[in-house]
Amino acid sequence: MPLPKAELHLHIEGTLEPELAFALAARNGVTLPYADTEELRAAYRFGDLQSFLDLYYALMAVLRTPEDFTALADAYLERAAAQGVRHAEIFFDPQAHTARGVPFAAVIEGLGASLDRSEERYGISTRLIMCFLRDESAESALATLESARPYLDRITGVGLDSAEAGHPPAKFRAVYEEAARLGLRRVAHAGEEGPAAYVREALDVLGVERIDHGLRCMEDPELVARLVRERIPLTLCPLSNVRLRVVDTLADHPLPAMLDAGLMVTVNSDDPAYFGGYAGDNYDAVREALSLGPEQLRTLARQSFEASFLEDDEPRRARYLAEVEAYDFRV
Repeated sequence: MPLPKAELHLHIEGTLEPELAFALAARNGVTLPYADTEELRAAYRFGDLQSFLDLYYALMAVLRTPEDFTALADAYLERAAAQGVRHAEIFFDPQAHTARGVPFAAVIEGLGASLDRSEERYGISTRLIMCFLRDESAESALATLESARPYLDRITGVGLDSAEAGHPPAKFRAVYEEAARLGLRRVAHAGEEGPAAYVREALDVLGVERIDHGLRCMEDPELVARLVRERIPLTLCPLSNVRLRVVDTLADHPLPAMLDAGLMVTVNSDDPAYFGGYAGDNYDAVREALSLGPEQLRTLARQSFEASFLEDDEPRRARYLAEVEAYDFRV
């Protein structure tokens, strides 16, 4: 039985495995520029974040109908359940779909059809976080938030993703202020491709409650001290970091130093179809590459639930935490 864990940094579009991509392409009459799944899988070799994003957005062409988004989410949840995920806070990118003519309603209804039954079918509780594309305009983000108003009962929070360099968090001050007024939780990618200063800006300007990635905070001791003091969670994605050349090898990852510093770090999969591993795979990889012991792994799992947006369901969170404490690593 895998260690129980929450996944807090997962882009649902990034769970599109080659087999499902080809199946949806056939269903929707989309021609992919690859001969077969193996040729497509071979394309999942990236030199940097932008080369990954180019393929990531191109493959979204197969996602057209609510049923496509339901199939995508179901496939992720089945894999996640097998790897010990008990709670998932899932990102989605509506701008990437509406820009190619897919209605917002199709995305949210399709995902909702899966998430509404995720606990019954997969034993996973879920939350949905709508991300804004930071390489699009702030005006586009505001328009997206406006389009989301009829569906806010399904959306827990907002996030900020895509190409970080050259797109500081402050660009999105207005949309985050409006999201706060609407009672939405706030997270943002910062300190992966961009500098440690972007982490501070996300906290001070956007008022985020959680930092996605955040590795480069380690370049700023004062920022590290603040993150520890304020218990700001960081959602790390180790296998992603290696594939996107954020770190050279997994053995170079700062995760142990971050744990030693007292940071509230968690381990997640980011875009697992592209980066070679789901949540449990990331735990296994860091355990082996970084020689993490049972108590360090237990801390990561515990912090994943503590960092979640489950304040509205404390009995559930307490139950998940009890499962972590009772977990026997000898089994």
